[in-house]
This record gives sequence, structure tokens and C-alpha cells, in this order.
Amino acid sequence: MSQSFSQKQIRRNRQQRLWQQKWSLKTKALVWALSISVLPVVAIGTATYNYGINLINTQTPQIRQDSTESSTETELALQRQLSLLLTGMGVTAILAGAIAVFVTNRVMSRVSNVAAISNNIKKKLRPDSEFTQVFIASQDELVMLEKNITSFTDLLSVLVEEKEAEADYSQLLIKITRWVRESFNEEDVLKTTSEEIRKALSIDRVTIFCFDSNYNGTFIAESVAPGLPKILGFTVSEPGFEAGYIEKYQNGSIHAIDNIHQANLSDGDIELLEQFAVKSSLVVPILKGKRLFGLLIAHQCSRLRFWQQSEIDLFSQIAMQVGFALDYANLLQQVDTKADNAQVFIEITRSIRQSLNEEDVLKTTVEEARKALSTDRVLVYSFYPNWSGIIIAESVVPGYPKVLRSEIQDICFGQGYVEKYQSGRVVATNNIYEAGLADCHISLLESFAVKANLVAPILKDEQLFGLLIAHQCSRPRDWQQSEIDLFAQIAMQVGFALDHARLLQRIEAEGVQSQLLADTIGIIRQSLNEEDVLKTTVEEVRKALSTDRVMVYSFDANWSGTVIAESVVLTYPKVLRAEIQDPCFGQGYVEEYQSGRVLAINNIYEAGLADCHINLLESFGVKANLVAPIIKDKELFGLLIAHQCSKPRDWQQAEIDLFGQMAMQVGFALDHARLLQRIEAERMRSQLLVDIIRSIRQSLKEEDIIKTTVEEVRKALSTDRVLVYSFYANWFGIIIAESVLPGYPKVLRSKIHDPCFTQGYVEKYQSGRVVAINNIYESSLADCHIKLLESFGVKANLVAPIIKDEQLFGLLIAHQCSEPRDWQQSEIDLFAQIAMQVGFTLDHARLLQAYQTAEANSDE
Repeated sequence: MSQSFSQKQIRRNRQQRLWQQKWSLKTKALVWALSISVLPVVAIGTATYNYGINLINTQTPQIRQDSTESSTETELALQRQLSLLLTGMGVTAILAGAIAVFVTNRVMSRVSNVAAISNNIKKKLRPDSEFTQVFIASQDELVMLEKNITSFTDLLSVLVEEKEAEADYSQLLIKITRWVRESFNEEDVLKTTSEEIRKALSIDRVTIFCFDSNYNGTFIAESVAPGLPKILGFTVSEPGFEAGYIEKYQNGSIHAIDNIHQANLSDGDIELLEQFAVKSSLVVPILKGKRLFGLLIAHQCSRLRFWQQSEIDLFSQIAMQVGFALDYANLLQQVDTKADNAQVFIEITRSIRQSLNEEDVLKTTVEEARKALSTDRVLVYSFYPNWSGIIIAESVVPGYPKVLRSEIQDICFGQGYVEKYQSGRVVATNNIYEAGLADCHISLLESFAVKANLVAPILKDEQLFGLLIAHQCSRPRDWQQSEIDLFAQIAMQVGFALDHARLLQRIEAEGVQSQLLADTIGIIRQSLNEEDVLKTTVEEVRKALSTDRVMVYSFDANWSGTVIAESVVLTYPKVLRAEIQDPCFGQGYVEEYQSGRVLAINNIYEAGLADCHINLLESFGVKANLVAPIIKDKELFGLLIAHQCSKPRDWQQAEIDLFGQMAMQVGFALDHARLLQRIEAERMRSQLLVDIIRSIRQSLKEEDIIKTTVEEVRKALSTDRVLVYSFYANWFGIIIAESVLPGYPKVLRSKIHDPCFTQGYVEKYQSGRVVAINNIYESSLADCHIKLLESFGVKANLVAPIIKDEQLFGLLIAHQCSEPRDWQQSEIDLFAQIAMQVGFTLDHARLLQAYQTAEANSDE
């Protein structure tokens, strides 16, 4: 306060001295002009007058001697001339002064105008300048003009430097954005960000503080100059933020502190900052999605630093880019994780399926599951009839207790848990001390050194056989959903494998016939898709039974069907793809085959068959047949049928049993093939999504992004047309991008006026609605919509919203023109994810374009 008072006193004294020198430049100029113009005239006139007086005084006595009368007249004449001379001198002096004043006023008015203009400009550029106030008080326009010109020169230099710095920062932001976007996981994004910012801005430390669910947090990334203490890994349990500060950061608040001791910080905050040698700091929030992820923090430790607005803006923009990059990294990590888990599941399933007895199945399961989850122990717990049990398989890392063959008496288990696990319940416990477990359970887990566990049921013969359990012993563990899903799928496969192993063990005990079944099933199980399973089945069963034809008959919805697989000797007719209408089948036969009925007919003419059945069999050249149901997903999928065409045949019970077992195995193999096919499709879809996202992200302009999208999506979905429809303000719109197969109409740049759209559709698409129409004529569309789609040649379509800047930008649309199409859920999910990515990428493209425009303008 005293310092401020003394400065005001000095300023007041300076102004008083200037007021004492009150003469303005105009007054000085007038004085000088009058002096220069009037003084010479007055001097010359005065000298002439004095010379005349002296002359008169010298010559008057002589003249008086000659003639008194004439001398008097002469003296009077001379005096009149001197008076006239004196009068002329005065008039001349007045005219010269007037001219001098007029010229001076004209010149000084222009000088004053120029000085006033320069002063007005200066006040606009620096309204708080003390210089302007002082020289207005002095009214010295020339000094004011000189000082203003000097100030303008300095100011122009500053403006040029600021403009160059702004251009440098724009270029730097683009470079850092590109570096961050090239990082495909969260760790690389954070490491790249902190390192590049610190180098670019010459900051002593750049670090990233990550919040946990309670808004405590940890410094998870750091770049620091040599010789300064490292803050990486330091955890702050009570950040000490003032009330409501989290909300401010959530809303984008920026905290720039030039001096920590003058920023009204709490003692705890100052103590923390001093611990790491901080003198100045800059804090900007990082938003991941719409959630506050953490803080991007700059520390200046060597000296105080007065943060410039350009630095603050650059820091804020980089933090925003980090948030976008973290979103992308998280998405790519999820996609990669799903693809990796799908591949891991396939490999584990194959390993388990290569085990042909129960012991090998369980041993392989625990070993492979432990490796896949990178956990400390995996075991299989098998139940006794009283729901106690024993650990029958274990894989554990060295250093933790082995629990194989441990018997566990769990009196709590039967009280409500059996039904839940029987229904497929999976339990993930991140920390046994925070899960509300009973004391008996905690004591049991502690005896096994367990900190976290994962439990999934194993169903064998549709009954609860036991539990597949993963133990984390080193520490608590936050189980990810992808890990939980993978573990549940492995447990389910164990049940299937145990069913198979049990069946194979029984078959092996039955001698040659059982060996034959095992060989046949082994061959069938090597087929990993439905078509190969069926083809292998009919071929191997026909050889095993030495019969003339074996085929698979698949039902449709009305219990008619088609022959979808066949193996037949050359001399008999082929019936592959034959469609069979059997009006009698649904009348009582469905339930019987659904229950596992196997029908053996030694002679079709002696079996009491209806005429329609005999006629059908005769058309295939059949004399005897054998029929067994194929159950797929617990539903009657079709029939496995053996035909003896050469003659009637007396089917043996062993052949009938073998045939029934093979039909059952075909159902299992179809279930496996479908599951593996779905997993493979998921893996391929995940990989496809990654590839498409990378292709789109390589496009840095909105037009290229949209063009790449429609081209890649059409190829990915193998559809006839993909387009992007962009909305106007009135929710009408225009097709701005299209990829279409030859032969179908091109609709690029078509304007569409759809008055129905705003009636409830905007909010739905804004909320992420995806519409899949398999057949436009069976989807209850309005007539106006059907006519529009018909004009484009559309039979089926798929529509997903594109959200840009959190607003509905347009629609990504796929058209099937050749025929109706049954869109699969995996296709719909892929399409929706791509549409979402297009929106994110358009946001990025807009941002980069803005930076490039700013850069171009700065270069100009």
C-alpha cells in the first residue's frame, strides 16, 4: 500500500512541474514568430528614427545661422518625415506580426491535429498509459508526437513478435496433435503429451494428474528437467480443492498461477507445491468423453513465470486434444481387446477339444485360462451331492500355496447359490474385503492367500458340475468386463468338453464300434464351420455304416425342408438341395424327434408307412432307412438319414445306437461350429472396425472422411450402396457422399424433402437410434418413404446417425437393392460404431481445418 502511495505522489509532482511550464507549443511558436517578424522591423525603424534625430540635431545649428525662417521649416519637415517613418514602421510591424500569427496558427493547427490523432490511436492501443496522460497535461504536441511515434515503433515490434509467437504456437499445436494421435494407447498418449509440451514451451515440469472415483488421484505421467524432484507416481489422497472446484474443472476452468505465494492457496497446497520446488503453475482439465479424467499441469521451478494468454490458450487446446486422443485410444483398446479375447478363446477351445478325457480337459483348462488372464491361480472345484466339494484341477504360479485335492465344506453354498450358478451366474470380486462376503468365506479365501477372485459355473449334462475359479493373490484386481466374458465362455466350453469327454470315454469302452464312433466324431470335430461339419458327417457315417446314402434334412418354419448335405454311391440318384413338402410330419412327429426318437425301418413296404411317405422314398430309390434327430441349440434342427437302396436291411441295435450318437454329435458339432463362427465373425468384425477407423482417420478433410467412409463400409458389408445424408436446418437434406455398385441409380447430390422426419425422429436419432429394415414392404413404412426408397431401387436398408459436435449432422445409410436382406446383429453393431467414429473424425477434421486456416492467415 505504501509503495502504491509513493508512486502516486511522484506522478502528482511530475504533473505539477509540467503545469508550472504552462506555455503550450502554440504560445511558444507565436512568441517566436512575432519575435522573428516584428523585432527586425522595430529595430530597423528605431535605428532609422534615431539616425534622423541625430542628423537633425547635427545640422539644425548651421541651418539656423543661414536662415532662421527656412531652418524652422526644414526642421518641421524632417520631423514630419520621421513621424511618418515611425508610423510606417509600426504598421509594418503589425502586418508582419499578423502574417506571422496567421502562418503559425495554420502550421500549429495541423501539428495539433496530427498529435491528437496519434494520441487517440495510442489511447486505444494502450488506454492505461501514464505517458499519454502526462503529455496531454503538458500540451506539448511535438514532444507528444515524437513520443507517440517512438511508442508506436515499440508496439509494432511487440505485435510482430506476438504474431510470430501465435503462428509458432499454431504450428506447434498441429504437430503435438499429430504426435498424440499417432499414439494408439493411453500410456503413449500421456507420455508423448508431457514430453513434447515441456520441450516446446521450455517448462521445467509437465505432468498429468489422474482422478479416481473419489476425486483423489495420482500423477501418472511426467516430463521433468534434470535436477528437479520427480512427482511421477505421487498420490494425493486429499487434493484440497475448494468447494465446487471439481465442477469448475468439469466445465473447463483454467488455473494460471504466476506466483504460488500470491494466489490465495491453502497452506496444504503451498506445502505440496514447495515440496516439488514449484514457483508458478498452469492447470488445465482433461475431459475424457464428458467425464473429468484428470489435469494437465505445468510447473515452473527455476523462477517465477508470468503466463502469457497465448501459452494458456495453447495449453488448453492441447489438453482438449489429449481428451480426444484418450477417447480414441480407449476405443481402439476395447476393439483390440475383443479381437484378442476372441482369438484367445478360439485357441483355448481348440486346446480343450484336443483333450479326449476328463482329466486332460480340466488340466488343459486351468493352465490355459491362467495364462490368458495373467492371474495367480485357476482351479476347478467339483461338487459332491451335498454341495461340498473338492478341488480337482489347479494351475498356480510359484510362491503361492497349492490347493489341489483340498476338500471344502461350505455350509453356506446350498442356501440359494445353487440355482444362481445353475442359471449361469458369474461372480467377479475385485477385493474380498469390500464385497460383503460372510466371515466363513473370507477365512477360506485368506487360507488360499486370495485378494480377488472370479467364479463361473461349469455345467455338465445340463447340471451344475462345479466351478471354474480364478484367484488373484498378489493384490486386489479390477476385473474387466472382457475378462469376465472370456472366463464365462471358457467355463461353458469346459462343460461341453466334459460332456464330450464323458461320451468318448464310454464309447472307447464299447470296443470296435465305439472306436469307430470316436474316429468319426474326431473327424467331424475337426470341421470348424457348419457346412464342413455336415459334409464330413454324411461322408464318414456312410462309410461307417456301409450304406448307400446318408443325408441331412433341414427343417424350415412349417416343418417342410431341404436336403442340405448328401453322400451317395454313384449308381443312385442325387437328392442334394431337394425340397420336400411333408404334410404329415408336423402331426405328432415333431415332439417325438425333439425327445430323441431314432427310427429304424428295415423295409419301407412293411413298416405301415403312409402312401405319401412310400412314394417319396421310392422317388429316392430307398428300400430301408434309418432316421435320427439333430438337435441344435436345444431345438430340432433336422434329421440325419441313412438310406439302403440296393435292398431292405436289417439294422442292428449297435448300428442304431451308433447312428443316434452320431446325430447327437452332429448337433454338438453344429453348436460348436456356430459358436466358433460367431467368435471368428466377432474377431473379424473387430479387426474390420479397426481397419476402417484407421482408414477414416488418415483423412484430414471432411470431404475425404465421408468419401472414405462410404467406400470402406460398402466393401465391408458387401452391400449395393452406402451414402451419407446431411441435414439442413429444417431437417430436409442432401446426399453428400455415395458409393454404389454399377447397375444401380446414382443418387449423389439428391435433395430430399421428408416432411415426416421431424415428427419424432430427430430425438431418436440424436439419442443414437439405429434402424435395420430387412424388407421395406414388411416394415410398416409410410407410403412417402416407400416411394422414395423405390426411386433409389432399395429393397432393404440400414440407417445410423452421425453426431458431429454433439448435434445430429446426418445419417449413414446402407442400401440393399438386389433383394431383401436379413441384417445380422454384428453388421448392425459394426455399422453403428462406424457412424459414431465418423462423427468423432469429423470433429477432429473441423478442428484441424480451423488450425490450418489460422496458420494460413498468420502467414499472410
